[in-house]
Amino acid sequence: MKAIQVPRYGGPEVLQLADVPIPEPKPNEIVVKVTAIGVNFIDVYFREGRYPAKPPFVEGQEAAGRVHAVGAEVKMWKAGDRVAYTSVLGSYAEYAAIPGDRAVRVPEGISDQQAAAAMLQGMTAHYLTHSTYPLKKGETALIHAAAGGVGQLLVQMAKQIGARVIATAGTEEKAKLARALGADEAIIYTQQDFEAETKRMTEGKGVEVIYDGVGKSTFDKDLNLLRPRGYLVLFGASSGPVPPVDPITLMQKGSLFLTRPSLGSYIASREELEQRSRDIFQWVAAGKLKLSIGHVYPLSEAAQAQRDLEARKTTGKLLLVP
Repeated sequence: MKAIQVPRYGGPEVLQLADVPIPEPKPNEIVVKVTAIGVNFIDVYFREGRYPAKPPFVEGQEAAGRVHAVGAEVKMWKAGDRVAYTSVLGSYAEYAAIPGDRAVRVPEGISDQQAAAAMLQGMTAHYLTHSTYPLKKGETALIHAAAGGVGQLLVQMAKQIGARVIATAGTEEKAKLARALGADEAIIYTQQDFEAETKRMTEGKGVEVIYDGVGKSTFDKDLNLLRPRGYLVLFGASSGPVPPVDPITLMQKGSLFLTRPSLGSYIASREELEQRSRDIFQWVAAGKLKLSIGHVYPLSEAAQAQRDLEARKTTGKLLLVP
């Protein structure tokens, strides 16, 4: 089968299209014949070596497809079942072996591409708004990179809850997209100072929560925009890692909370995994949550997909297809 391997840490150019054997399932695993693959920033972190994986390894964390083979101990799946999964390394491939309890059923009315687009980013937006900081009606949230894959879903979920949304985006086109999804205000951070604009929009009071997947370039100003006892939810670092921060800074700026969550901690149990994925699929099927698939690349163009993602040239979700 074809797969995209990382033979050594580095830039997108290290990604190699390779011929590797179709995996055999261990007793607790299923092998998925992959039909759609999600491209995510966590893939960049693994490729660069920021997250541990020993080269050579197959890239990728998210996919949808059909069950091809079932391990001896797996009871919940059979060949032909439609499934999707995330947070298991090795999805940039025609076939992938994953633990059976990490797959979820894809319901009728949801396409494979929708399922692959919804798992990681959809459940990320779900846990951020419903668990990490459970957003409440009437509160104000600042959402960075609101036209990105997670950002678009965060805006929609925050508006479903009844919160006020201030979105940041890099271009007028992206700001327009955030407004179309429900953002109450949008700041073009390449033309405006998002700190000054957010203070103006909140009459100097700041916001209850900031959902930030950008990191280094936004972090310092974020701390100036939170209300006393506000939450900075730093869930990514697309602009680079944040330098060390002295916890006393959080006290000085109003007894703030800072958290660096990851999806894995919020879908660790089968119950949470099923609950979050079920909510996402139901909302998509009902038209309450709009998925934006920005571009679909052949598997062989995985390097270009990651280049486009890192360059912030894209809006919505990027997919690969074998």
